[in-house]
Amino acid sequence: MSMFLRHLLFLCIGVAMLSANQAAAHAAPPNIIYILSDDLAQGDLGCYGQKLIKTPNLDRMAAEGTRFTQAYCGTSVCAPSRSSLMTGLHMGHCPIRANREIKPEGQMPLPADTLTVAQVLKGAGYATACVGKWGMGMFDTTGSPLKKGFDHFYGHNCQRKAHNYFPPYIWNDDQQVALDGKTYVQDLFANESLKWVREQKRKAPDQPFFLFYAITLPHGDYQTDNLGIYADQKDWTPTQKAYAAMVTRLDSDVGRLLDLLKELKIDENTLVMTSGDNGSSFPPDSELGRLFDQAMGGKLRGFKRGMYEGGLRQASIARWPGAIPAGRVSDEPWAFWDFLPTAADLAGAKLPSGYKPDGLSLVSFLKGGPAPRREYFYWELHENASLQALRFDQNWKAVRNGPNQPVELYDLATDESEAHNVAAAHPDRVTRALELMKSARVDSADFPMRGARAGGGNKKTGNKAPAADVPNAN
Repeated sequence: MSMFLRHLLFLCIGVAMLSANQAAAHAAPPNIIYILSDDLAQGDLGCYGQKLIKTPNLDRMAAEGTRFTQAYCGTSVCAPSRSSLMTGLHMGHCPIRANREIKPEGQMPLPADTLTVAQVLKGAGYATACVGKWGMGMFDTTGSPLKKGFDHFYGHNCQRKAHNYFPPYIWNDDQQVALDGKTYVQDLFANESLKWVREQKRKAPDQPFFLFYAITLPHGDYQTDNLGIYADQKDWTPTQKAYAAMVTRLDSDVGRLLDLLKELKIDENTLVMTSGDNGSSFPPDSELGRLFDQAMGGKLRGFKRGMYEGGLRQASIARWPGAIPAGRVSDEPWAFWDFLPTAADLAGAKLPSGYKPDGLSLVSFLKGGPAPRREYFYWELHENASLQALRFDQNWKAVRNGPNQPVELYDLATDESEAHNVAAAHPDRVTRALELMKSARVDSADFPMRGARAGGGNKKTGNKAPAADVPNAN
């Protein structure tokens, strides 16, 4: 080969490598869809073992992506859990640590200086929308979704209003839209989500988008406009039929959204994640629990408003064709507060100086690598007694059901159902847990550590310790 041809060959190779590197450097960040279902538990889905309720679309999503068995919510009740997801902060630092109602409508708002995932992604050039339930601040407060990074909001702002599936009104941005009281509201949410995604593809096909699809199903009140395949279940109660129909309805609407991504040819550039906002929502001995077994045969102890695994682990699937391994089942833990740094990483966004989330980026983990290592996971809740929980040193779990209660200790490696409290045998680990529980949190005037109020029972949390319980509460 002549010297000229040799130089020409090297030049062509160099140009090709430079072009490839530039293309990789400027690859469009993915669209991100986070589907948050209200009170959906692992035990509700076929891919986690449910036999009676049909969830073919979520089961298919798990087969085409990764299913997580130890994905944790922010805490075991609605508003604080969602606040953790949005802010990247665990309950030791999150500004919302319990449900707090504001009259006449709404919940305690996120403060003005609190950063959200939507603000991070909007700053990185994403179009953003929230459809469904917000519950972190009405429109005249600092926590309005329209002040927290969302270009568009459609649904219930107040989570109390979201209990009614045939509501008198919903919100389109900050404008109240009257309904006839006969419209099943999930119809509107599903259609709005599809409409908004289509609009993004039409108006700005090269602009990435973030959709926070906060479905209110299957939270009570247990109402549906169509019992579907469950109508003829002769041995089921009306509530059992309605609950199953609501879960299957949720599943079908997720399927519609996944089908749209394929139709628009954006399937392979869209990360879709699903989860519930807490773990199991009803006790095993309840009307729903006896039939549907959210506790999965006693595998997980506890449920909503408690600090045991059954209340903290939630149903979570991630799908991104070509990026996330198909058919993978991961037992490695992660938590809601990891979502903000993950989204920032995917978008190539830098967080503001001084804003330090508690979470870690999951991008490498989602793509098949190991989960990021950390010192601990931390939760608390202030609905009655101040509850705390800690997972530390990989598989040790500490639970304290009130500031004056003893620390319970469980080895999740051998006792996933938290049946055997081994605190007495490991005083050194109890001491370490107490130290971490103290250092993991900052005091909050809004949520002081307190013992149980008089008359505050815990008949329905599965904890046998003080905590609030309000039927069909948020």
